[in-house]
Amino acid sequence: MPTSDQNPSMPNRLRLSVVRDTAIVVSLVVLGLYAGSAFLIPLTMALLINVLIIALSDRVIALTKAPVWLANLAGVTVVLVGLFMIMYILGNQATQFARSINTYESQFDEAVNRINDLVGNDITAFIRDNLVNIDMSFVARMLLGSATSLLNQFFLISLYVAFLMAERLAFRKKIRMAAGDPKTGAEFALVLDAISFSLQRYVGVKTFISLITAGISYVVFKTLGLEYSETWAVLTFALNFIPSIGSIIAVLFPAAIALVQFESIGPFLIIVFGCGTLQFMIGNFLDPAMLGRSLNMSTFLVILALMFWTTVWGLIGAFLSVPLTVCILIIFSHIPALRPIAILMSLNGELGDEGPPSGNTV
Repeated sequence: MPTSDQNPSMPNRLRLSVVRDTAIVVSLVVLGLYAGSAFLIPLTMALLINVLIIALSDRVIALTKAPVWLANLAGVTVVLVGLFMIMYILGNQATQFARSINTYESQFDEAVNRINDLVGNDITAFIRDNLVNIDMSFVARMLLGSATSLLNQFFLISLYVAFLMAERLAFRKKIRMAAGDPKTGAEFALVLDAISFSLQRYVGVKTFISLITAGISYVVFKTLGLEYSETWAVLTFALNFIPSIGSIIAVLFPAAIALVQFESIGPFLIIVFGCGTLQFMIGNFLDPAMLGRSLNMSTFLVILALMFWTTVWGLIGAFLSVPLTVCILIIFSHIPALRPIAILMSLNGELGDEGPPSGNTV
């Protein structure tokens, strides 16, 4: 009888211990992410860049039948040169923008007055009360600090990428050797192949879509004669990795500069409606069509991920929030024990289970 009285309490104690252990592990992970940000941010960027390089080199092999070493070299060169140019443009023009920020602040009142007749006094008062009070010098310093930090870390990121590419093929062999059992090693290698393929597809397609958006936006900016066109194009590219809010910010900043720079309202309207329509069309039609179910994430999860990674890693975390969360979702979806969590993270419970083409390797 005492035994039967004690048995019902065992599952409860077990559940409580699981909850306790899970809370401890999650707390340690979050603390580790925050405390180790200086080390983890360059490493995370290197891993995502490595995935992009592999996707590009595989595409080169498929199109040209080039040797693997030549395709890898081409992928490394294109991606790292492009990354360096992006960081150089941001660092250089952010410095110029920070130096001239006082000029823009003094001209903003005049710009608000120019649109008074167009939108009415109520909206003008709202713009004056909310936008004029924004500390633009703080924004400029924050962007300048982030761009300079990335430029300073470029060598470290390049070093990580070089070693990751050097161990790409050896890694599969080490996995099979570490597994001990050949069957277990082969199954684990197949899971890695599926994860690698999904990540390559997401990062590659998202980068391609962002390049299209940034390229068209740059043509518009340059045609209008907008100052710092290169910077706004680069920010458009980066901000497109942040869903919904990123595309809004990508239109808002250049539109505000156009409002201040030009005496007429025309360039401002062209950027707002032209680039805004472009962002809407790509975000709602081209993006889902090319990504398919790779970004089948809950909308609440997207906002939650944005807030979490921004809190932990700052502005860089905002840019990396969705790619990192998508990576986690994809990895969880290919691990049977974690697949229920991936289903909860998804929008409708459906996961893209597409695997790698035959012969694809990590």
